[in-house]
Parts: sequence; C-alpha cells; structure tokens
Amino acid sequence: MKVFITGGCGQIGSHIAEMLLGRGDEVLTIDNLATGRKEHLKGHPKLRLVVDTIANRELVNSLISDFHPDVIVHTAASYKNPDDWYNDTMTNCVGGANVIQAAKANKVKRFIYFQTALCYGLKPLQRPITLSHPKLPANSSYAITKTANEDFLEISGLDYVTFRLANVVGPRNVSGPLPIFYQRLSEGRRCFVTKARRDFVFVKDLVKTVLDACDGVGHGAYHFSSGTDIPIVDLYNAVVRAMNLPEYPQPEIRELGPDDTPSILLDPSRTFQDFGKIEFSPLSTIVGEAVAYYEQFGVRGGHTHLKYQQEN
Repeated sequence: MKVFITGGCGQIGSHIAEMLLGRGDEVLTIDNLATGRKEHLKGHPKLRLVVDTIANRELVNSLISDFHPDVIVHTAASYKNPDDWYNDTMTNCVGGANVIQAAKANKVKRFIYFQTALCYGLKPLQRPITLSHPKLPANSSYAITKTANEDFLEISGLDYVTFRLANVVGPRNVSGPLPIFYQRLSEGRRCFVTKARRDFVFVKDLVKTVLDACDGVGHGAYHFSSGTDIPIVDLYNAVVRAMNLPEYPQPEIRELGPDDTPSILLDPSRTFQDFGKIEFSPLSTIVGEAVAYYEQFGVRGGHTHLKYQQEN
C-alpha cells in the first residue's frame, strides 16, 4: 500500500508512518516542521520526507499525482498560537482543502482525517457527547479551522474516516498539559492544575485503529475515546511519579479559565461497534513513555490553543 501522510513529523503522523513502514507499506510525507521534528522519523528505504507546507497548492498536487497514494492520512494542523489566525487558516483550511481536492483529482481510495473534540464547543449539550451533537466550534481559531476542513471533507464525495479525538498523549507530544508539566517540573518551577477532567488516550492505541481505517474499516465520523475521563491532577501526579522526583511538588489548583471547559467526554460506541474492542493503555504506561522521550530529546513546544494555559 502507498500512503501519503501530512504532518508526518508530528506526534500522530510519525507514529502512523513508523507502523506503516514496519509492515512494508510505502510512505510519502510532508511537514513544515512548525511543531513536528525531523528526528521523529528515522531514515527508511520506503520513506520520503518533503519539508514544505500543504498550503502550497502546486506542490501538493504534484506530490499526490506523482505518488498515486492508495490512502491519504491528513494529520497536519496549525495550533501552537491561539492568536495566529492566519497560519491556522492557511494550514487547516487552505492546506486541508488543497489535500482534499488533490485526493479527488487523483481518485485516492481513502482519506483519513483528525478532528478536535472542541468542534462541539466549550459547553457541550450532552455528556457523553454522541456523534449527533451539533458542531459548535466558535471557541478557538483551532476548532473553527479544523471543523471547516472536516466540513469540506464531508461534501467531497471521498471515501473517508474522520476521528474526533480525546486528548492524545504519549511520546512526541508537544501540546497540552503533559509536556508543560514535564518542562516546569524539570526546571524546578511550580505547576498549576485546573479543576478540569480529560480523557487521555495513548497515541499508539490510536495508530492501531488508524491502520484499520487505512485498510478499509469504517466510514464517516468516529470518536476515538476511552469513554472515561480523569482529573488533570491525576495526569500531573503520574508525571511526578514517572520523573522519580525526591519530593512531591504541590501544584497550585486553579479555577477554569474563560476559554477552558470542565470536560469534553466523547461517546466511543460507534468506534467499538465498527473497529472492535480497543485495549486502552494505562496512564502509567502513557506517561512513562512520554517522560522517557522528553528525557532523551527534551521538550520543545508545550503548545496549547488555550490562552489561559499559556499564562505564567
């Protein structure tokens, strides 16, 4: 199988590329390295990396028409600055539309997309959220632009699967609380923890399901979620344990910020129905592998689309 991956040096894209290459598939990937890192992809005879942006329409058309992929896995996304509406739009909307239209023009068999759970808004109308919940993305540039691209995909006529994601964490994670906790703790700085709950899922568990989608399982929208959520302080405590710190650094507990949400819990029943039972890795495994990665490669980023969490 030939697979074209956007954002192939990011957390999700690089793990997908590794697993595809490991089973003998051929991979072409593009990444602008805004948040991805070259060291996430080791050299391989069946791998080609192009460093450029998917907003470059002529390049995207040329790559896809020359490579003739069976599947496109679109993981590329702009998210590191909540005020950078321009780059969010150029990557998530213009770039995404370029990839979708090139897929149509070249009769690509399958298109795999990744959507943020923030497409349902900061105050979801259901708990857990079902796939019939209306999209209410007007809460951040990231949610707005990611949702616009999903809407393009839905009207494209392509055979597609879109995974609306819980919080995907693990090695190579450069966004959200996990790398922020590690970086602050390693620098001897105090962390703050909000009174929020999240569903943290392991990137490697997601990738196994993505490969099933590449092979033809499923169609349409799915939630990739364990169906349970935990307090963020539990994630903080797991990071402290994995770092083997001599004393427990007491975090500051804060109320939720205006652009944060208590919980966005997704109903994964359709995913389990179509993809089968998923064995979700325990938090200790997820955090342990992430901390081992940070100790080897360091933390670069700690990005978050939430303005409140970028303070201090």
